[in-house]
Amino acid sequence: MRINRKLTSILAAAALIPSVAMSAQDAMGTVSYALPQTTITLEVEAVLENFYAGPYAKFAQKYLGVNARQEDQKTCSLSAVRMTPMIEADQSNRFYITPDKGAMSFLSLTSQGLVAVNDGSFGNGSEWRFASQAGADFSDRGVSSNLTSEATTLYRGVDGSRVAVQQNMVVQKTLEQRAKEAADMIFDLRKKRVQIVTGDTDATYSGEAMGAALAEIAALEKEYMSMFIGYSDFQTQRMKCDVVPEKDRKSQTYVAFRLSDADGIVSADNVSGKPYLLELIPQPVSQASGKASSAKGAVAIYRIPAICSVKLTDGVNPILQDRVAVYQLGVESYFPISTK
Repeated sequence: MRINRKLTSILAAAALIPSVAMSAQDAMGTVSYALPQTTITLEVEAVLENFYAGPYAKFAQKYLGVNARQEDQKTCSLSAVRMTPMIEADQSNRFYITPDKGAMSFLSLTSQGLVAVNDGSFGNGSEWRFASQAGADFSDRGVSSNLTSEATTLYRGVDGSRVAVQQNMVVQKTLEQRAKEAADMIFDLRKKRVQIVTGDTDATYSGEAMGAALAEIAALEKEYMSMFIGYSDFQTQRMKCDVVPEKDRKSQTYVAFRLSDADGIVSADNVSGKPYLLELIPQPVSQASGKASSAKGAVAIYRIPAICSVKLTDGVNPILQDRVAVYQLGVESYFPISTK
């Protein structure tokens, strides 16, 4: 009776730890089970930018005093990552046991067969979110032209006398001439905005009328500015990636996913993208203290997880870091399930 009570206590304690995964009884009195393993799930979010250069981009510095991108471009930047450890059955480590008839009442099984009080996942995970940072943009500031005039003296020699004949011709404006006209319109709109705000105008604006006038001026200015600095379309892309650590692997650094300017988030084996690395550093597992009991009869193998420091980087800069229990990188032990 004392032995049975001791066995009951051991099984009840083991049921509180997600250490053994069981699937179903294959034969009468025989239980098939698998050891648990940890899968690290990454929910990745990225922003895709399609940039279209303005037709007057090369004149932006000359007429507006700002630098503008000269060519169309597609870029992708990471905006958010959520990391969550999940527990699942390790199908490569399955066992069969025949426990005592009374022992099964103390084994709490989940839908995956885990001897646990939860159902697969643990912890709330860690989340990183950061808006993509653009460079400083002063393109919409300033009300004075970037050009000025200087007095200069030109000299030319004339051989003989010439008769000046005035002739009018219709010619197409050059790209630079059109750029200058657009720049002049931008500065004119900015001056009108200042005049409306300060009241330095013949017309009187107040309340909704002032707001409507300023909104219309802002819309026109944005339209003209896009001819110089271009514009962008943004799309948000989300993908879920799983990393399953391997115990016998020499390096515990894995390519979790890749980021491609052309395709966004791509799989780890797609070498067209920039790799994001998941590094696991297991803490040393100390040996159990005390004297091991000599168990008789059938025993069940279970795993004690390794506590790992998990870090996600872009190869240089750290993005996300947390501590995670990884079962397959830990140690295996056993507890008795029969007293025979």
